[in-house]
Amino acid sequence: MDLELKGLRALVTGGTRGIGRGIADTLAAEGADVSICARNPVEVSAAVETLANKGVRTFGKALDIADAAALKSWVDQSAAEFGGIDIVVANVSALALDNDEAAWRIGFDVDLMGTVRLVDAALPYLEHSARPAIVTIASISARDIDFTAGPYGAYKAAIVHYTQGLAFRLGSKRIRANSVSPGDTYFEGGVWEKIRAEDSKTYEASITSCPLGRMGTPVEMGKAVAFLASPAASFVNGANLVVDGALTSGVQL
Repeated sequence: MDLELKGLRALVTGGTRGIGRGIADTLAAEGADVSICARNPVEVSAAVETLANKGVRTFGKALDIADAAALKSWVDQSAAEFGGIDIVVANVSALALDNDEAAWRIGFDVDLMGTVRLVDAALPYLEHSARPAIVTIASISARDIDFTAGPYGAYKAAIVHYTQGLAFRLGSKRIRANSVSPGDTYFEGGVWEKIRAEDSKTYEASITSCPLGRMGTPVEMGKAVAFLASPAASFVNGANLVVDGALTSGVQL
């Protein structure tokens, strides 16, 4: 199936590694121009170079998502580089797993407000796109109480609610908004690599809890996002796509 992504212009926050990199790689492989941001300038430059090898236009900038001015500047610069914006993917998370006030604050600034500010900055450009789409990255922790209960799970749940609100509010402008809730996803440098090294019992319990007997990969999450962001999903709006290998047992109605 042709996702009809070729030539569309996409922004992906946190696009240098993990799920964000899987999203950026997939969009570029499908022919979309891709702009990424992340905190590490060396990693941003390397990722931009690799993405460009796929034959698409690329752009990148090192910034802290919690810095509202820097985030807006990146959005504006990306639009100038590409001549507009068609797709926005809000992926960055502070992974605030503690339950103290500092964790709640950084989770709010990065996970929730990072998403809101990204969308707000991109909306003027999306309104001029022929195929505009917003995809936010939530988590199965938004619907299940697990070891991430606290800031991480609460803000991911808020992102799902916020995204569905966008779908209703922006539908009349033909701007679609959907979220993806990844299950446990393993990648180098990720939280599950750390858990595997430091708490093998928790890691093995996660593996055995999934009916597929494994964790997901960034590429698998990237493909789900690419579909929702694409014109192939033109009538999918306000959905929360759970991509977890049936790890969560609750029925989503």
